[in-house]
Amino acid sequence: MISGENPRSRSQTFRRSIRSASLRKERFSHSARSLLDIESLSDSDIDSLLKEAGRFKVSPKKSPLVRRHVALLFYEASTRTRCSFELAAKSLGASTTLVSTTASSIEKGESLVDTGATLAAMGAECIVIRHPSSGAPHVLARHLTIPIVNAGDGMHEHPSQALLDCFTILQHRRSLQGLGLLLVGDIFHSRVARSNALLLTRLGAQVTFCGPPALLPDVAETIAPNVRITRDFDAALPTADVIMMLRVQKERLAGLQLSVDDYIRDYQLTSERLTLAPADALVMHPGPMVRGMELTSEVADSARSLVLEQVRNGVAVRRAILLRALGGHA
Repeated sequence: MISGENPRSRSQTFRRSIRSASLRKERFSHSARSLLDIESLSDSDIDSLLKEAGRFKVSPKKSPLVRRHVALLFYEASTRTRCSFELAAKSLGASTTLVSTTASSIEKGESLVDTGATLAAMGAECIVIRHPSSGAPHVLARHLTIPIVNAGDGMHEHPSQALLDCFTILQHRRSLQGLGLLLVGDIFHSRVARSNALLLTRLGAQVTFCGPPALLPDVAETIAPNVRITRDFDAALPTADVIMMLRVQKERLAGLQLSVDDYIRDYQLTSERLTLAPADALVMHPGPMVRGMELTSEVADSARSLVLEQVRNGVAVRRAILLRALGGHA
């Protein structure tokens, strides 16, 4: 628990609505090849996905999913995740259909389940879904027999992002055991922070959340075990092997009565601030990043930045996810 007043008002209902634990406790039958959240993956699943991604990164020119079809059901705007899944599917030989809210019957009021059932009836063998509501992929998985892949649901999880972040770190570190990961920014609203904390603590990393009190969870253990919380960015940097900056929306700061200038002063990653971290510390950002807000261009473009490597690795990791979902063999 952090000290200090938190200006954000949180009802118990709101807390429960964003806590992944509320979704994980309810068990239901779904395709074993679905990717709904990190905790639905076994240790063997994680190891297999990371190894498969490594093979795809070295030798991507294989088409084991020819004549298979993947539907991309995106209720929110996306560049990296949507394009990455689309490129991954097509590079494996699969065809894709993109369904967005503005160019489909969703705009006319069609329900999520009816939309998913329609896509399955048309021949979609896997649905990749991004949705603003936590638990939306789980709803689809309850009602459909085809694999569902969670591409980000509300404030709950973003499992494919955590897997690609983990894969990227392991390209530079032999192990995550004892590695210090510092996540900085809007932790409270971040599905990326939640999935990364769940995955990386499970693999032995020491995760610390950092940000102003209004953007931090009340209790880190509601997200993942053994996670630390701090408001002091500078004090946390000396033990940070990996620094992951998270996007902060200026309008959200205004709503919480936080000054943008104060945020930049206390939490922006600059070249000067980076000198407080170990000399080999890595810098990451899941995107989209706002230069001049979360970090400076000098840091984003530096040799220690893995931002574009994360994007490149995302295609390889999502190839592995789709191959698992559709039961193909590389």
